Amino acid sequence: MLYLAKFAGVAILVWFYLTAKERGQPTVQWAVIGLVGYWLTWWLVKLSVLHPLGDMLTKSPTSLFLVTQIPAIAGIIVSIFVRKKLIANASKESAQGNDN
Repeated sequence: MLYLAKFAGVAILVWFYLTAKERGQPTVQWAVIGLVGYWLTWWLVKLSVLHPLGDMLTKSPTSLFLVTQIPAIAGIIVSIFVRKKLIANASKESAQGNDN
């Protein structure tokens, strides 16, 4: 049931690693930041949204399956914004380095 969450976690780890490598940034640091951002969001949404909704939808297996994917989707969305922020910070650093 958590296949999407597991696949997304691995994909985000690789995605952040490759992005850092392209930009000449610390690869492991970026990969860890991306993974922590994803899993932290996943866990918070699971606790705050999934449990109340899951209790209401126990009779419908299809609805329950779809609702259990909400934390993974939220984690993916947050990871996109975290990646954009890291890229913006890296661009600022490289622009400041070129000015000196």
